[in-house]
Amino acid sequence: MEILGTTLRICVDDLDAAAAVYERITGRTPQRYERGGVQVAAVGCFLLMSGDEAEIEVLRKVTATIAVADVDEACETLGAVGARIIAGPVPTPAGRNLIAVHPDGSIFEYVDRKPAVQPPSAAAGRIR
Repeated sequence: MEILGTTLRICVDDLDAAAAVYERITGRTPQRYERGGVQVAAVGCFLLMSGDEAEIEVLRKVTATIAVADVDEACETLGAVGARIIAGPVPTPAGRNLIAVHPDGSIFEYVDRKPAVQPPSAAAGRIR
């Protein structure tokens, strides 16, 4: 499995204030999106998240996001070392991801930048 980098996950109460701090630290413009009721700002190697406490409580359990070349390959490698896949692989707006519990109990998200492959019937039905 080829690891391309890591993203540090930080849960915050005030996303706008935190994004401004990390923008100044990194010199990068925050990329914002929402997923599952959680507001997200990706700023350099930092992933800032804010939202409903029940959602954030789950997200706090994930130690870091690891960028990989291929999520399917990561899934195979993780299985071979005894990790348990608890979510995914699934498509996301930025690629595909999965969440795994390592044998030591650590929880990580693995992501790639590959778009989800759509069945030919779905692609044919799109309006151009």
